[in-house]
Amino acid sequence: MLITTAEAIPDRAIVKTIGLVRGSSIRTRHILTDIAEWIRNLVGAELHHYTKMLAECREQALDRMIEDARRQGANAIIGVEFETSSIASGAAEILAYGTAVVIE
Repeated sequence: MLITTAEAIPDRAIVKTIGLVRGSSIRTRHILTDIAEWIRNLVGAELHHYTKMLAECREQALDRMIEDARRQGANAIIGVEFETSSIASGAAEILAYGTAVVIE
């Protein structure tokens, strides 16, 4: 599956536009991790656990978007973007979305 943030793929013709595909993942924080990350925040260090947690969340959202595209018969996704939102105290959602297409 070819995935790009661009609206076209150089040297490849889009033969069919399928439409919107998306995948999302929601993660919550853990209270003990929050305490450790709060201490790191006091001294200005990177919040490693949150960095790792959000990276895993992005990958899961991307995987779900790819599966959505495959189910619809696409072999590429163009215009891919990510959105992040806080949906509850201590919970965040990452949404990956793009346009599923068939390329030659």
